[in-house]
Amino acid sequence: MLLSALKILIFFAIVLVLTLGAMQLSETGQGLSMVYGGTEYTLGPVQLVIAALVVVVLGWAVVRLLALLLAFLRFLLGDETAINRYFARSRERKGYDALSEGMLAVASGEGRLAQDKAAKAAKFLDKPHVTDLLAAQAAEVAGDRAKAAEIYRRLLSDPRTRFVGVRGLMHHKLAEGDTATALKLAEKAYALKPKHGEVQDMLLELQTREGDWKGARAVLKDKRKQGQLPKDVHVRRDAVLALKEASEVLAEGNSISAREAAISANRASPDLIPAAVLAARSYIAQNDPRNAGRVLQKTWSVRPHPAIAATYAEIVPDEKPAARLRRFEDLMRQNPDHEETRLLRAELLLAAEDFPGARRALGDLAEKHPTVRSLSILAAVERGEGSDDAVVRGILARALVASRGPQWVCDKCHNVMADWSPTCDSCGGFDTLTWREPDSPVWSAPAANGAEMLPLLVGDRHGAGGAVPVPTPLATASQPAGAPSPGMVGPQPGAQPSPDAPAPVEIADVSPGMVPRESDYRRVSPVSAGAEPAMTVTDPEPEPAAAPAEAAPPESERQPLVAAQGDILPVRPDVEPPEPEEAKIAGKKY
Repeated sequence: MLLSALKILIFFAIVLVLTLGAMQLSETGQGLSMVYGGTEYTLGPVQLVIAALVVVVLGWAVVRLLALLLAFLRFLLGDETAINRYFARSRERKGYDALSEGMLAVASGEGRLAQDKAAKAAKFLDKPHVTDLLAAQAAEVAGDRAKAAEIYRRLLSDPRTRFVGVRGLMHHKLAEGDTATALKLAEKAYALKPKHGEVQDMLLELQTREGDWKGARAVLKDKRKQGQLPKDVHVRRDAVLALKEASEVLAEGNSISAREAAISANRASPDLIPAAVLAARSYIAQNDPRNAGRVLQKTWSVRPHPAIAATYAEIVPDEKPAARLRRFEDLMRQNPDHEETRLLRAELLLAAEDFPGARRALGDLAEKHPTVRSLSILAAVERGEGSDDAVVRGILARALVASRGPQWVCDKCHNVMADWSPTCDSCGGFDTLTWREPDSPVWSAPAANGAEMLPLLVGDRHGAGGAVPVPTPLATASQPAGAPSPGMVGPQPGAQPSPDAPAPVEIADVSPGMVPRESDYRRVSPVSAGAEPAMTVTDPEPEPAAAPAEAAPPESERQPLVAAQGDILPVRPDVEPPEPEEAKIAGKKY
């Protein structure tokens, strides 16, 4: 800065001297007289100006010549000179031109050209943090992953490019399928840049894939603090992660921590069905049926689900059908007009053998929204009321091709899953499963947990998504001696069989697992048939027929007959028919 000020002062001094000389010449009107070697030289105004210009030019030339000589001496001594700077600028220009052309080649997908331009840029530019990055991207475009990984490792040594190197290696490991190493690299990248959105999402995905639910909850909390996640979304996803963490803790035997986590998840997201089921079972394990019922009723009011009803039945497992119907009124009152509530009421009335009430509860669901479940209930009602066998078989035939109703469907890829999970098995989406009916029927999908036919008539089996009732044949009510059961096939109601000769029965001449038509049945006597009448069901073999009337227990102790001789049991569309060599029904081998 001092040198610049000195130059400015010299410039103004020269201008001042020239101005004063010009004013003096204009005032005197005479030229400039100079004496050199005894000779006087007189210069006029014009000659003086020309002489001044010549002196300035000569002075500039001398200065430049001296600068050139000085630069030459510095060049000989090894110092940087203008010549070096000229060649350096030329190399730098060529390097940046190659760099820009390489970036365009990467963007256009020309891997080989990009690699050549990256090598040229590295030759002319002394900027490895830039040229190495271009070389890594060019290698990826060209498909040379080994070379790209090698370059990314070099980037780790420079603090300016360490994050880029870690991120590149993370994607490289993901492409190879090494998710464990990719998770460690994602954690390293997240430590370097905690606010990087892509790294956050990738870390969450890898943590959920590897089952690190605690780490995923920490990352989710950081995203919420940074304002990158709405509060309601954070609460929902944190509840999902807490639920999965509680399930794993429960599997390890730590029931106390699992209960607390499940209850916390249910409080955070009451509409999360698996959380409500797990929380309710935690209360049941603590002998707290009041809180268990309160949790299930709250969830039912938001989103009814068969698993909620099955868990509600677990609160009092050994109760009579009539008592269960009265107790379930508190649950069904929460959402009385929902389709699931109507189906639940119909099932409970079937268990209580109130077939007209079950028909009223079912209403027109079987016509407006025919599903496997609604049609199965309707078939049970028709059988219980003693309808013709053709009517029952027709309804069950419709159930074979009907929709399964609501299932766990992924909103991202429309994959159907049997059990709820925080991630989709197909696309890996997090919290994308919704309990709804698929857009298109999926016949190969397994039946969703808690949604099989008649789930509250028998005991439960437990799955990941909640209590999963086991479908069984319908139980008929106790009847007076000699009266035919509503499920009997053979003589029509009102017929009086001979006490000595057994009544004729009907046998369906069809393949196993097929629903027979009316024309497929033929009436034969048990003696000519040689065994009990054949049955067109795929359920386990029926129990033996009841004892004779004289040896029957009193009416108060008699149990309902299940799968009595000749009954037609509901055909389960979700069960494959047995192999011919294993299907032995009524003593006849198909």
